[in-house]
Amino acid sequence: MDFYEVIRTRRSVRSYSDRPVDPAVVERVLDAARIAPSANNTQPWHFVVARDADRRRKLADLCNKQTFIAQAPVVVAACGKSYRSTHHWIAEHMAIVDVTIAVDHLTLAARAEGLGTCWIGAFSHDPIHRLLDVPDTHRVMWLTPLGYPAGDDAFRQTDGRNALSDIVSHETFGGEA
Repeated sequence: MDFYEVIRTRRSVRSYSDRPVDPAVVERVLDAARIAPSANNTQPWHFVVARDADRRRKLADLCNKQTFIAQAPVVVAACGKSYRSTHHWIAEHMAIVDVTIAVDHLTLAARAEGLGTCWIGAFSHDPIHRLLDVPDTHRVMWLTPLGYPAGDDAFRQTDGRNALSDIVSHETFGGEA
């Protein structure tokens, strides 16, 4: 699939079929996250892959009862290990940036594989940490269900976006082309 087609048609999927996801496909998607860039090549991420139906239901409940999460045959929790970079203005928050980049790679790779995802940031941290046995050195930063969408319109082109001319300036903020 063409990369730009992947970008144009990646959507948040909130309805999943019960079709299983081949472990090799999950591994390819996770490998796309693994090779993401990070500040100073820190690679502060760790991914917990939940396939057990009961665990997925508990995760969905801890994500403000977003039950669609448990529909997907796989849920990925993206964890990050905090570090402080003296080279960046964002300093102590670099792990959040790095893990976000890795999850973006994951979601785009998933789309290329025909899988749906949905960024989940609304969840109860401490109970999820206990459920997934995440050590104190890491924090769950994002979750995403991973599965084949239910229905056939999940991957339509994204609409309702600002025009490029509304969000790009040249040379200075507000500068004309």
